[in-house]
Amino acid sequence: MNTPRKALVLGATGGAGGEIAAALLRRGWQVRALIRDASRPGLPAQIEWHAGDAMHAADVAQAAHGVEVIVHAVNPPGYRNWHKLSLPMLEHTLAAARATGARIVLPGNVYNYGPDALPLLHEDSPQQPLTRKGAIRMAMERRLQQATAEGVRTLILRCGDFFGPRASSNWFAAMVKPGRPVRAVNYPGEHELRHAWAYLPDVGETVARLLERESELAAFECFHFGGHWVDGNAMADAIRRATGQPELPLRAFPWWLVTLAAPFVALFRELREMRYLWQLPLQLDNRKLVALLGAEPHTDLGQAVETTLRGLGCLDGAAARPLRPEH
Repeated sequence: MNTPRKALVLGATGGAGGEIAAALLRRGWQVRALIRDASRPGLPAQIEWHAGDAMHAADVAQAAHGVEVIVHAVNPPGYRNWHKLSLPMLEHTLAAARATGARIVLPGNVYNYGPDALPLLHEDSPQQPLTRKGAIRMAMERRLQQATAEGVRTLILRCGDFFGPRASSNWFAAMVKPGRPVRAVNYPGEHELRHAWAYLPDVGETVARLLERESELAAFECFHFGGHWVDGNAMADAIRRATGQPELPLRAFPWWLVTLAAPFVALFRELREMRYLWQLPLQLDNRKLVALLGAEPHTDLGQAVETTLRGLGCLDGAAARPLRPEH
């Protein structure tokens, strides 16, 4: 009998980490996760939960003992202190990977890129971010690439904007009101501009399939996930069908309110910085990924939107999930 492969997921209660953990479990992996309160009710019983904090190197090292993969899907809590915490947290994961020989998986995004790289993003497109979070993301990826000289292997899957039933802190959730019936869709960009969306269950499945091709991966490997490339009208239509409201209004996102509140609310400051990503078309080139896997896991947009709305508690009869930031 083959011994199951083992993975440690940091951020397993968040959207990306939770879906990667679920996909690995479906494909026969043993999954371990680090969480501050391992006695929290409702944690999936299939996961081996370890009490600890990703901001403490010793906790990460202990939880990583004996694993082949460490999924780094954890962010500083509440959009605070990214510049102080993100790279130290990554160093804890790097230290654990050096000690165990595990490959690091980083669910990436497009913050690395400035408007000069749009509309079509390739793995090697120039990275000239305009924002603080973009600069941090670029520094994280650069540090991971440098770590190949230290014997650390890395897999990065860059994605568009996340949405899914486990994710409550993202642009999709900002377009509706989690926990309430949908009354309007507040779209952040021009309605006719196409934007890249990444349905998190598909992202999780993609990561799991890539890890099964370990022998074909380079020490530092990066792929782009295509996801759903749709405009605001198509996304609104999918929400209308899911809610059974064909006349549901599509409205402009209240950027004016974000601008007014930005000096006082950290989340709004971060949202305002990302506005440029909604002012141009945004697409990720996934040809490298498809060449390796044969096809990208892809859930129909209508099904993905309905499942997401149900997870957010926005459909009749759907219980609202407790909203937690992805950290």
